[in-house]
This record gives sequence, C-alpha cells and structure tokens, in this order.
Amino acid sequence: FSLGSRDIKKLSDGYTFITRDKSLSAHFEHTVVVGYDSKIEILTKI
Repeated sequence: FSLGSRDIKKLSDGYTFITRDKSLSAHFEHTVVVGYDSKIEILTKI
C-alpha cells in the first residue's frame, strides 16, 4: 500500500525498498500452510 507512487527503488543495502516519490507506504505479509489435501490455512493475520 502506498499513499503516492507505486514505483519502488531498492537501496544500496540490497534489502530496503522505498517508493520513488518517498511517499508513506506499508508492506503486509501472511504465513500460510498448504496441506496435503490442498487445505490452505493462514497462520498470521493482521
């Protein structure tokens, strides 16, 4: 999610990303498990 541009840039540390226009942004992730029976379970939720 970004309040400005969706264009991003990776910094020289090789890990950090910023929006090119330096607007506020957020990153969201979930950890999921896919079982043998194709059942999907979300382990983390915000």
